[in-house]
Amino acid sequence: MDAIKPWYLSRTIWASIVTIAMSFAGLFGFSTAGLDSSSLTDTLLQAISGVAGIAAIVARLFATHQLK
Repeated sequence: MDAIKPWYLSRTIWASIVTIAMSFAGLFGFSTAGLDSSSLTDTLLQAISGVAGIAAIVARLFATHQLK
């Protein structure tokens, strides 16, 4: 495993976050029976990738140095 990627693009991290969130939701009385954790993880990863792409474009628009 030589490839390096940001933590927020890791399916394992997001699946763990979803699992923890669903556990806490159950503790506070929210029903999570109808939720598919795998689909929720995929949706979160897609949303994060989209936000990261938008952030990269916005950052480039406001950059103070030229690209070579």
